[in-house]
Amino acid sequence: MELPRDAVLLRIFLGESDRHGHQPLYEAIVLQARAHHLAGATVLRGAMGFGKSSRLHTAKILRLSVDLPLVIEIVDREEKIDAFLPVLGAMMNGGLVTLEKVRVADYGHGGATATAASGPRPSPEQAPGN
Repeated sequence: MELPRDAVLLRIFLGESDRHGHQPLYEAIVLQARAHHLAGATVLRGAMGFGKSSRLHTAKILRLSVDLPLVIEIVDREEKIDAFLPVLGAMMNGGLVTLEKVRVADYGHGGATATAASGPRPSPEQAPGN
């Protein structure tokens, strides 16, 4: 799968204890993203955070939380992300969803990359400001 140089980052903020049916919500979202052939998804676990309720969620030993903050990041073409948003909306009962335009610098493992398609990278001597 190839990603265009200009893509969209879908970022989903939720709690570790959030569920969709019988499974963790983060797992359900990643599996749905895979089923919709999105380029990839990564789940990041936060050490501390708070959301709309202002309730602090932390991993400190004295204040063990079973609801640590999670962030799911998915990057793909704008039209694929837009098509996935209704699926995501049907799964979520809260949390925060953001979209950002991003520039893909590299995508792949050993083969052609997004930057290879747009030309070689400048050497450090050719980089702006040098």
